[in-house]
Amino acid sequence: MIRCHLARLMGERKMRISDVMRETGLSRTTVTLLYKETALKVDLEALDKLCDLFNCPLSDILEKMPSDRQG
Repeated sequence: MIRCHLARLMGERKMRISDVMRETGLSRTTVTLLYKETALKVDLEALDKLCDLFNCPLSDILEKMPSDRQG
């Protein structure tokens, strides 16, 4: 499972979805899907813009969590 920490990053900086849209040029849909962790795929350019906005590495935005699958 991949976790997206956009909501946490935005909360720490008191940013709204509209602020992220304005600063990055990303669509409301893209930002909202990442914020709510409902995105099924993410454009690399979008991730690059978010890394630039938050001045952070990709690992601060996305994190691979252990899978709950049992085999």
